[in-house]
Amino acid sequence: MSNMENNSNTIHVEVAYALPDRQRIVALEVPEGCTVRAAAMQSGLDKQFSGLDLSTVDLGIFGKSVNAPDTQAIKVGERVEIYRPLLADPKEVRKQRAAKVKARKDVK
Repeated sequence: MSNMENNSNTIHVEVAYALPDRQRIVALEVPEGCTVRAAAMQSGLDKQFSGLDLSTVDLGIFGKSVNAPDTQAIKVGERVEIYRPLLADPKEVRKQRAAKVKARKDVK
C-alpha cells in the first residue's frame, strides 16, 4: 500500500477526567491533526460521567490550559485533561485561610 492510499495516519494519545472519588484515563488512536477538543469528544467520557459536556469544558495538556482546544492539534503521546469548573476562587480560599491563621495568632 502506498502512502497516498493510506493517508489515515494515527497517533496515540490519552484523555483524562477526574472527580474527587472517581477518575478515568482513556487511551485513543486519533488521526494526525486531530484537535484537542476532538480527542476529548472521541474519548466517550461524557457517556461515563453524567453532566459532563465535552463541547464546552476547559481542556489542557499535561496540566497546562489550552486556549484554543477547537483548533490546536494534539501531538503523539500527549494527555488531554478535562477540567471541572472551580467551586471556589483560589484567591478567596487563600484569603480565608490566612484570616483564620491570623485570628488564631491574635487569640494567643
